[in-house]
Amino acid sequence: MPDNTTLPATIATQTVAALNLLRSAVSDYAPVVFANSLGAEDMVLTDLIWREQLPIEIFSLDTGRLPAETYALIATVEEHYGQRINLIFPRPEDVEACVTRYGINGFYDSIEARKACCHARKVEPLQRVLANKGAWVTGLRAAQSATRTSIAPIAPDDANGLIKVSPLADWTEAEVWAYIHAHHVPYNALHDQGYPSIGCAPCTRAIQPGEDIRAGRWWWENPQTKECGLHMVDGRLQRIVKEGTSS
Repeated sequence: MPDNTTLPATIATQTVAALNLLRSAVSDYAPVVFANSLGAEDMVLTDLIWREQLPIEIFSLDTGRLPAETYALIATVEEHYGQRINLIFPRPEDVEACVTRYGINGFYDSIEARKACCHARKVEPLQRVLANKGAWVTGLRAAQSATRTSIAPIAPDDANGLIKVSPLADWTEAEVWAYIHAHHVPYNALHDQGYPSIGCAPCTRAIQPGEDIRAGRWWWENPQTKECGLHMVDGRLQRIVKEGTSS
């Protein structure tokens, strides 16, 4: 278990709670997988899962258009922990069809085109890997953006037919980075260049001081549309609620 004596008391408590939730997910919903987007939050979860040797498969979606820094991080993480991240790739025919219809960078032209690209490169591959799983772990936090304020740690994921577990739902950005620095967790070099949220290279930019931390994702769109579809149901972000509360 991570040495919580190196963390402020509040973060140590958060860490214990996150680990307990991960263990409960394994106990109640196995098989469990972790969708690692290689952002700061997901590096915290990677550290917790692999340090504790939890039976949770870690996978990442290789869209084919990730930044070079993200690929470098994958290599660093695998060397650091001595384990492999299972890379999931889009189906070539889906990418080809999308590019043929909308153009190589057509995602800049309309929300329809952007969502089609996200579906081919991210949503369909995710659906494949989640098939026959009991639960999937995400690094979502409620404070990340206007589209995520309703996120809570655990709830049914009706779109994918399993349970979604978000152990860092109530963590702050400061708590995420406190954990990373305390435990020397590898992280994406782009975070030091003004990229708090990192996706595909052509759809991610650095943010300016005072901007929302996800302002650099699909920056040409309205903030209310800034989701790739991985966490959407019927075109809206799925509301995730704690057991015993109303939706």
